Amino acid sequence: MRIPIFTLALCFTLGFINAQESILGFTSENAKKQQQLEATFESKLNANNLDEWMQLMAAEPHWVGTEYGEKNAKWIQKQFKSWGYDAKIETYHVLFPYPKVRVLEMTGPTSYKAKLTAVPVEGDKFTAQGDALLPSYNAFSTDGDVEAELVFVNYGIPKDYEELEKLGIDVKGKIVIAKYQGSWRGIKPKLAAEKGAIGCIIYSDPQDDGYVRGDVYPKGAFKNKTGVQRGSVMDMPTYPGDVLTPGYGATKDAKRLDRKNAPTITKIPVLPISYEDAEPLLAALDGAVAPDSWKGGLPITYHIGPGPAKVHLKLEFDWQLKPAHNVIATIKGTDYPDQWVMRGNHHDAWVHGANDPISGMVALMEEARAVGELAKKGQKPKRTLVYCAWDAEEPGLIGSTEWVEDHKKELQEKVVAYINTDGNGRGFLGAGGSHSLQAMVGEVAGAVMDPQKGVSIKERRIAVDLVNGGTEDFELYALGSGSDYTPFIQHAGIASLNLGFGGENSGGEYHTIYDTYPHYKRFKDPGFAYGIALANTAGRITLRLANADVLPFEFKQWHKTVSGYLDEIMKLTEDMRSGVKKHNKMVDKNVFELAADPKKPFVKPEKKEMIPYLDFTPLQNELAELKISIDALGSDMSKLSKNQRDAVNLKLMKAEQALTYQAGLPRRSWYKHQIYAPGFYTGYGVKTLPSVREAVEQKDWKEAQEQIGVLTQTLKRFHEHVKSM
Repeated sequence: MRIPIFTLALCFTLGFINAQESILGFTSENAKKQQQLEATFESKLNANNLDEWMQLMAAEPHWVGTEYGEKNAKWIQKQFKSWGYDAKIETYHVLFPYPKVRVLEMTGPTSYKAKLTAVPVEGDKFTAQGDALLPSYNAFSTDGDVEAELVFVNYGIPKDYEELEKLGIDVKGKIVIAKYQGSWRGIKPKLAAEKGAIGCIIYSDPQDDGYVRGDVYPKGAFKNKTGVQRGSVMDMPTYPGDVLTPGYGATKDAKRLDRKNAPTITKIPVLPISYEDAEPLLAALDGAVAPDSWKGGLPITYHIGPGPAKVHLKLEFDWQLKPAHNVIATIKGTDYPDQWVMRGNHHDAWVHGANDPISGMVALMEEARAVGELAKKGQKPKRTLVYCAWDAEEPGLIGSTEWVEDHKKELQEKVVAYINTDGNGRGFLGAGGSHSLQAMVGEVAGAVMDPQKGVSIKERRIAVDLVNGGTEDFELYALGSGSDYTPFIQHAGIASLNLGFGGENSGGEYHTIYDTYPHYKRFKDPGFAYGIALANTAGRITLRLANADVLPFEFKQWHKTVSGYLDEIMKLTEDMRSGVKKHNKMVDKNVFELAADPKKPFVKPEKKEMIPYLDFTPLQNELAELKISIDALGSDMSKLSKNQRDAVNLKLMKAEQALTYQAGLPRRSWYKHQIYAPGFYTGYGVKTLPSVREAVEQKDWKEAQEQIGVLTQTLKRFHEHVKSM
């Protein structure tokens, strides 16, 4: 009987996971060479470089389109060239709004004009750069001049509007004020507009991000009363990237939408403010007292309104095309030059960006420098390495998205995987991504030591998971959105990872003028030990993917994870059905009437419509058959010739693409991946098996059944791809 090539190849990735002397994807002989290479790589990493480079790159504000942003890009290119890379800058021309007019004032029952300015702090000269600092605003808010009563909506997420509905409070024709956190910021104006609001204000409450958490800057790391979080409110769950060129690169001569027709610009004006500016507005509200779970850390009674506080919000922006400079640096592989392993981190920031993104950028550069030094000494990678420094990430993942859209066909033919990093600090490894890479990442995490604890970063990650109710398994989290992996995995179908350390680096500097080198050095990663840990972890992953005999994709853990996602949706559906049954039974028994306050008029609740039974059996059957194929994989690599391995690798490279659906998700066709996507109403937060899960959550039972069919067909294609290897 002829043993399929795929069976022989995957045996290797499955059969040696637990053998100490082996590495997933390598023959015994090559595993020893790889371990020696990684040890040499680690020995070359130098924390002083990270410190020096951060001081240079974060010396001045450098948002997209600034002179200093371009200067940083050219400097990064120069460094890569000096390390032996073929480095170039690819520029795209993207829409970027700069704030011209920002007015927020309370016009009744008392007067207050918001300051909208963060104060410099002693000991941090960067916060005193005056006009060089980017004003606080939300990019891709629409222009607007509105005046109305104010309504407090907590975090401004779906369940908060459900609570408002119970209280009989309508935001139609009102301006809402919402707390940061609870969800991605862009969801707040999106939902407010859908509910009929005409304006949105977002503030950081001190309970979430201020003096309740700890001492404020400069005494401590947390947000002081004048700090304001900038950030994009582009409707990225519809599509990220340049708002005028959806689905294709924003080259100089690209055809562009008329701005008024761009669907990802907000429908209402939105402005972020400090808690100093928020307090008088909230204090002037009356009406119902906010539920306990809504109350924040300000020394006031939190009321919901509407009114009597009335506010005037006026915003105008300078809408211009700005150049976004992506640095692309390449070392050609010795054996497989047309198979690319890609690494990326963005270099643009809202202001100085020491933490976000420079802490990740300098770790990537130190990793690349050490790899370049190895290559110069004859230890070149077998596959081509492509290191990327993205521009315009902050306003909406723009630089990376335009580059992927512009090069999509070539990337789908050549890229093995994309490894992303962003901001970084002290603490625990955070690793998310394609679950076919989970086993390999777990191996690498077991080989890297934690700088503080003297155990592996894998052991420390599992320890904190156990403390928080998790399991003893090393697991990747699923990718939603929020950084530059999004266009790779969710649009192009390329296996991706997102890596970083944190958990012991809390602070309130995010997207403020306080994200500076002095703040980072004091509170985030003083000796850059975790910057080196990040370079070491990402570098080892990159080198393993570059040098593996058989690409280290593993599908047993993938199958277990995806099956778990389906179980979650089935349980969600059943819980919803049980909830409706319970409600209707209570109505029949007059339980609500018996429990009502006799002093208040009682309105008997109506019965809820019963939830139909969804047929999940096609998905269950397909996953069951897929498991049989995966479990049947053999365990003998020795019978594979080099040509056979090469053939298998070409198939493994395309496995993630088999999980995409060309028509995309309902109402947002840019998102092609059927396993992972950002939620339509969660933004950064992931929705797994998104087309089915979100239809269930929205109680669209017809669409849910339709999407079960679409997802089943996707898994069938994936199964056929697996069997074809």
